[in-house]
Amino acid sequence: MSNSKQAVPDTLPLLRERIDSIDSQIQILINERASCAQKVAEVKLAEQGGESVVFYRPEREAQVLRRVMERNEGPLGNEEMAKIFRQVMSSCLALEKPMRIAFLGPEGTFTQQAALKHFGKSIVSAPMAAIDEVFREVESGAANYGVVPVENSTEGVVNHTLDSFRDSRLKICGEVEERIHHHLLVSPNINSEDVTHIYSHQQSLAQCRAWLDRYWPHAERIAVSSNAEAARLAAEAGRSGRAIAAIAGEVACELYGLLKVSSNIEDRPDNTTRFLIVGNQDVPPSGKDKTSLLISAKNEPGALYRLLEAFERHGVDMTRLETRPSLMSRWGYIFYIDFVGHYLDEDCRAVIDELRERASEVKVLGSYPVAVL
Repeated sequence: MSNSKQAVPDTLPLLRERIDSIDSQIQILINERASCAQKVAEVKLAEQGGESVVFYRPEREAQVLRRVMERNEGPLGNEEMAKIFRQVMSSCLALEKPMRIAFLGPEGTFTQQAALKHFGKSIVSAPMAAIDEVFREVESGAANYGVVPVENSTEGVVNHTLDSFRDSRLKICGEVEERIHHHLLVSPNINSEDVTHIYSHQQSLAQCRAWLDRYWPHAERIAVSSNAEAARLAAEAGRSGRAIAAIAGEVACELYGLLKVSSNIEDRPDNTTRFLIVGNQDVPPSGKDKTSLLISAKNEPGALYRLLEAFERHGVDMTRLETRPSLMSRWGYIFYIDFVGHYLDEDCRAVIDELRERASEVKVLGSYPVAVL
């Protein structure tokens, strides 16, 4: 007869007891991490005399989140695990002073959703009416960073954002890629079957056209200034018993207390928007970076070819090229270029040095970590 103990089968009370024990340990460790973060802030203040101390380090946070995803063994997915750590870091950073983040508003937009994804929820959100206002808010020091859209996988580049970099001293400090999911939303006070009008931004209505044609062909579609405004109107109408619906995202749904009639109604499930984080600092290398340039080319035959040829010779991967009117001369153009690497990397420095020899102007808009989330 064996003397070995038989394994005790899992029961619901035992499992709950184990979860409570684990939660207690997690809580202790989170507070221990927060205390350590406070000490880091104290050391920085002592070393720099309290002047212009930078507590938020984009490259450091990117490295931490990458390691979280690399060592994750499940069952939670890599991105879900990284989001948990993202919020832990956000809460720890806010112990010193919550960061004020300006973004293209109003509240409830996908730009705010991107800001919360990148910085976590322990921030002070500052919605701005226009992209240039976001830049001014950060330049003046009223906001620590700004978040602006730069391109969408179906709609293309956001020209206003590119143009704002021409005369701005701000640097790109990071990027966020946000999968755009649209939801059909109604007030909890109304019956969705009574809906006769659907409100949303014109781009969102276009991105959901096939779905609307199939499931809501008789509802009138009304274009408004933003998805968040559509959600606000739906909530307001619901309080007076009017049955209208809105197409908007998760943040707007939560902000205005709406119900989802249908989720992820976009015609293209891969619809993604890229957002840029703008600030006043240069970001050191993180190990996996991207660099953005603004280039004014000389008006001569082969000028663009000679600019691009430098990337090929040094083996630097160019990921994006956009053209905008220069506004300085008739039919003159400037180019916006993204490439893989940090401007301090040897091969990237060589490319930039050659570009400066061949172009009228080369402005490094910033090197920053490639989007982790």
